[in-house]
This record gives sequence, C-alpha cells and structure tokens, in this order.
Amino acid sequence: MTSAPANLLAVRSLLLTYLNVDKNVVRDQDLEPAEVGIVGDPSHRGGYHCGSDRVVTNDYSVVESTRDRSGLTLYASALDIGTFSVRSGGATHTLRTFSTWLVAQCAANAADTRDIREVIYSADGRTVRRWDRLGRRTSGDSSHLYHTHISFFRDSTRAGRDQTPLFRRYLTAIGLIAPVKPEDDMEQTDKLIGNTGSTSRTVGDVLADLQNLRNWLISPANTVGLVNPPLANSPLQQMLAMLRAWPALVAQVTELSGRDFTDEQQIVTGVLAGLPPEKIAEAIPPQIARDVADELSRRLTA
Repeated sequence: MTSAPANLLAVRSLLLTYLNVDKNVVRDQDLEPAEVGIVGDPSHRGGYHCGSDRVVTNDYSVVESTRDRSGLTLYASALDIGTFSVRSGGATHTLRTFSTWLVAQCAANAADTRDIREVIYSADGRTVRRWDRLGRRTSGDSSHLYHTHISFFRDSTRAGRDQTPLFRRYLTAIGLIAPVKPEDDMEQTDKLIGNTGSTSRTVGDVLADLQNLRNWLISPANTVGLVNPPLANSPLQQMLAMLRAWPALVAQVTELSGRDFTDEQQIVTGVLAGLPPEKIAEAIPPQIARDVADELSRRLTA
C-alpha cells in the first residue's frame, strides 16, 4: 500500500510548524494540515503521489528517469503545499512568492534542490507553470492555481535522504527561523587568514620560514644542502655554532680527565720553602735527623 516516507513527513512537519501560525484555528491565512499532502487519495492512479502499487503503464513518474525506475517503492514521492500568507521581516510571504523562490533555486541547480524532479505552480494565480528538471513539460492542470506540487526523484525517497534543508533555508530567508550564529572562537577573519603583520610578507613566506626552521631543527648540525640557512649572528646560528663545537669540547675534557696534575716534588718544595729551620727540624724524626747530620758532617770533612 502506498505510504508517506519519513523524509517527506519531516518536510511537512517543518512547514506546518512555521506556516500554521495559529494551530488552534483553521483559517485561510495559515497553512493547515489538510493543505500539505503526500499520498494521493484512494482513487489516485499514476504519478509521484503513488507508490508501486498504484503506478500505471508507462507512468511518467517511473519511465522517464533511471532515478525513478531504480527508486520505485511503495512510497509516494511528492508533496503538495496549499495557500498561506504570513508576515515576517516587514514583508508578506505567500504560496506564490514561495513557489517563485523555489523554482529560482531549482533553476540555479542549488545543491539542496537536486532531488527535485519538477515543480508545478502558479506565480500569479492565473497561469499554471511547470519547472521540469528533465525538460519534458511546461504546464499542469488548474488545481495548481491553488496549490504547488513538488515531485522528488524516487531514488531520493527510497534512500530516505533529508529534504528539510531546502525548506529550512526558505524559512530562514524570510525570517521565520533565526540564522545560526557561528561560534566566536571558531570564526576566521580575513585578518587571521591573510595578515602576517608585514606588508612585504605573505602567509606563504611565513610557512616557508617554519618549514626551514623545522628542517634545521630535525637535521644533524653539520647537514649540508638545507635551504636558507639562519643569518649570521642570529640566535639560531649561534646555537648551531655551539653544536658544531661540542664534539671538540668533549674530546678536550676527556683528554684532561685522564691526566695526573699532581707534582709531588713541587708540593714538597713549596711546603719546605714556607717553613723556618726549627720547624723543619721538629718535623724530622730523631733517627733520620742523626743520619742527615752524619751525612752532612761527612760531606763537610770530605
């Protein structure tokens, strides 16, 4: 049995939320629930308001497009919208102004219209027009003076593709839905994107500098062939000079650490030179003193 798909029911609900202004009273100005239809009445046969159980031989809603042939299911794939009139943003918006806006979006091939096969409508209440993406037809019957018919390619209905963005965009454009304000901390301005703080430097120059710095920092100190080395006497160049000198400094420290810098004779001479004779005599053990005295006596008498 032909039924209404969830994606078109979502469009219906969205339109009634904002265009059925007084939901407790049925009136001409509002878009009432009975004026937004998806499934044709039981006697309806053929066309996008019917599913696979109600299509007819050579049904145009099936045979004229591979998107329809491959997407045929029990789902209806059309939406009828009745008359309404709402004031918003200092203007009056009606079914006719909506239909004109919708057809303009379809003709411009806006991304959120590409599942729409056709729109049958009247811009002036006197002449019925048809916008057909496949270019097959240009008009429709007189019932479309009072409602606008929108057919969706059946493959989009079968896939359950969300069709609300187009209609939400219309409701936003006329001021019934407030536009989403971007987060301040996520906003990128032209200054952030293009201004480097110098009239002679572009963003590309800055990125090149960062690339050069990265290459120098991750490469060995004596690597050759890197582009744009740091300028002489720049902090980075001085750091690189220290890195280049580091192996020689390590070798010198290693060599010095293996040396014996103690000169015992020099130490003894220095100590003795600072002592008076009596202190030196007191420091010599008695036996050594006698031996020294005997040796001195022998040398003096020799």
